[in-house]
Amino acid sequence: MQRMTALFSAALLATGLMTATAHAQQEPDAAQDPMATQQAAPAQDFSDDQLQQFADASQEIAVISQEYTQRLQEAEDESAQQEVRTEANERMIEVVEDSGLDVDTFNAIGQTIQQDPEMMQRVQEMANQS
Repeated sequence: MQRMTALFSAALLATGLMTATAHAQQEPDAAQDPMATQQAAPAQDFSDDQLQQFADASQEIAVISQEYTQRLQEAEDESAQQEVRTEANERMIEVVEDSGLDVDTFNAIGQTIQQDPEMMQRVQEMANQS
């Protein structure tokens, strides 16, 4: 159980990195697309398939997060740290998209499970079955 909590904590920390990148990339579009701001709000109703995709992607992201956290600590200067962050973000976004989710949905699920212990339990059970 502690392992799963650590895994999701790492994944949620990782999504924080992705959120910053995603918002930075999407800000100009938000002014042109009023729906873009609505997508950022966490939805409460996710399908079992989406939750399974989240669970699978979270496990991969936790591994990436650990790998890049170590590389970040070893980076010599701010420029090197930014390069490591950018590379980590790209890999995490790729994992999310390969899972079948978009980054906004992944982040919305992450935010929702932080506030909904029952959904967190469901996702943890799905991750255990993978």
